[in-house]
Formats: sequence, C-alpha cells, structure tokens
Amino acid sequence: MRTQRRVPFVVALTALALVAAACGGGGIGGSNEALKGLSGDIVADGSSTVFPITQAVAEEFRLAGADSVKVSVGSSGTGGGFKKFCAGETDLADASRPIKDEEKQLCSTNSVEYLELEIAIDGLSVMVHPDNSFVECLTVEELKAIFVKDSKVTNWSQVRAGFPNQPIKLYGPGTDSGTYDYFTDEINGDEGVGRSDSLYTPSEDDNVLVQGVSGDKNALGYFGFAYYVQNKDKLKTVGVNPGTGCVTPTETTINDGSYKPLSRPLYVYVAKKSIAKPQVKEFMNFYLEEVDGLLQSVGYVALHADDLSASKQAWAAAAA
Repeated sequence: MRTQRRVPFVVALTALALVAAACGGGGIGGSNEALKGLSGDIVADGSSTVFPITQAVAEEFRLAGADSVKVSVGSSGTGGGFKKFCAGETDLADASRPIKDEEKQLCSTNSVEYLELEIAIDGLSVMVHPDNSFVECLTVEELKAIFVKDSKVTNWSQVRAGFPNQPIKLYGPGTDSGTYDYFTDEINGDEGVGRSDSLYTPSEDDNVLVQGVSGDKNALGYFGFAYYVQNKDKLKTVGVNPGTGCVTPTETTINDGSYKPLSRPLYVYVAKKSIAKPQVKEFMNFYLEEVDGLLQSVGYVALHADDLSASKQAWAAAAA
C-alpha cells in the first residue's frame, strides 16, 4: 500500500478512534470478542476512489478486536485491481465501476468466481483552484470539448466567450482508473478514450491530482467527491449542467441523483473462494454493518436503504 494514500484521512480516522475510546469500545461498533480470535491476511486492491472507505473499515475492524488480522489495502485503480483480483492474487477488489466483459473473461479463465456488492455512492467531482473566480459551472458539452481525445482546447478563452485568456492545465485519473472510464463514458461518450496530450496530467493517485489542481490557478481536474471533502480549503467544486440546469455535487444532490451525469455507485467484489477464510468472512460482515457509519467521515454518500439491504442479502446468501 502506498503510504501517501492515507494522509488525507488521518484526521478522520483519528477522530473515529477518539470517539470509540470515549465510548469505551474498540471501534464504532465497540469491542467484539469474536474478532479477537481471528488471524491471517486480507488483501484488497483496486479503485483509489473506494480506497478510503475500505481503509477506514479496515482500521475500525482492527479497533474492534481483529488486531491480529493484517488487512492490506492497495490502490492501483479499478482496472489494475481487477487484473490482480482475476489472477487470484487478492481477496477483494475495490471498484468505481462494474466489472467489464474482458475482466469477467479473465476471472473465468482463472476460475475466479466473485460476488459484486454495492457499498456507497460517489459524485465524480470537477474541481478548480479556489482563487478561480470565473468558473462556477460547465456544461457537459464544454467538459467534452476540454477532455475529449485530440482536443484543441489549450486556453480558458476557448471554452466560453468571456473566460480569460489564460492557459489551461488539466488533471485527472489514468487509464487504469474506473473514474477515468466513467468520466470518459458519460462526458466524452466513449469509455476509456480521453485526452492524453502534454496538458493533461494523469495519475492513479488522487492526492497527486489534488496537489496539481490546488497548486495552479488555471487548473481543472476531476476525481472522487471524498478528495474534495478532505481538501475543501484547497479546492473549489464546479457545477455540471447536463442540459437541465447546473448542479453542484453535495451529499444531497449525489444521494438524490440530481447531480447528473456524474453520480455513480461504488463496489467491493469478493472472491468466493476467499469467503472460506474466517478473517475475510468476518471482515465483510463487519464492512456491510459499519460502512454507513463511516461514509460521511471519509466523504462519501450512503446507499439508499433498499440497495444496502440488497447487498447485505446477497452477502448473507453467499456466506451462509
């Protein structure tokens, strides 16, 4: 796991630990004697967007009593995570999009059966530097003109009449990212096909994207809502207008679906063979019970009750 991934979430996790200590328990669910007898490893990898959720759950799992279980959470991107998962290298795959047909085939080739579980909602967010005073909202068409493959937009004045004559600098996820796939599909109309020239800086590390946008007054970037929540003093959200009016990502607009077209579900995939491992089974039991209580602290939005219930039912059937 890359250490820098944890930096924005240290405050949130520390706060959770302090609350737990004040309540006399080992975590948000309190100390669980059944977890104290667990040992072994759990390996998760995948989406940098889902990373903070799984990492927060892992920390709470430890505090609740499973401190003899080593939970490793990587963030190689949704595509990178599925490569490892479908090769049988990991127990869990964090994903910011559903598994693709070619990934399903890879899993099938390697006899990796899996369970798909929705665990939260994200609003993929468009960001500028907080000192940017001229961008409040961009249309889907304007975003496409900026981020589409072979775009000729190099200056803010080319985006809209009245925008200043200033060079534009772009930041976004790399091609292994589910966020990249989702954005290019919804905005560019062609999944996995986007801008790749020298004005676009890609990274699978969302902290790099935060640093890029927050360090350049002419920057524009996109990444998961949680990274805005944890860096509100460094970033400014841009509303998105799909043709029905401008909407800015907030917990409310993401939850009710009015933040279109960039609200999306987030997933954890579980290898069925890993369910036989007691530590994995208990971790996922814990995950689905505690995830709602952790989401706000790491900047995501809870699933609708029916959707979370469906995930719990699917898990219970698989783990029975």
